[in-house]
Amino acid sequence: MYNVLDVARYIIWYCKKKGFSISNLKLQKILYFVQAEFLVSVGIPCFAEEIEAWDFGPVVPEVYHEFKIFGSADIPKSVCMNADEAILKKDKTMINDMVDQCGVYSASTLVEITHNQDPWLNAYERHCNNVIEKEAIKQYFEKG
Repeated sequence: MYNVLDVARYIIWYCKKKGFSISNLKLQKILYFVQAEFLVSVGIPCFAEEIEAWDFGPVVPEVYHEFKIFGSADIPKSVCMNADEAILKKDKTMINDMVDQCGVYSASTLVEITHNQDPWLNAYERHCNNVIEKEAIKQYFEKG
């Protein structure tokens, strides 16, 4: 299991390598889908930190606060130096596949997608930032 900031920096690094834009909002949604992929495919979380149901979809608070300085702008590559060294090769493949699937979408499209999925819908309560339970994510994506 990884520290979520290592995973986030790797995702930013990979997005830059592939030419995808990556804002904090988009990063949050990709982290959610990466977590779902690990829970379903490997049976364990990619990272231990909790994902919360915020107004604009799933958010990992630690990552949000780390990158909020960039607002809605593209996060620069300078924040992810040597990020590819923190992730094992077999895990990079899974993360890369998810980034490749999500990277083509805008942040607002990813928000819309997550707003129509049970894990966020069932956890969301305006202004409460409730945790989206890992088990709820796993069960939802196993069905899909």
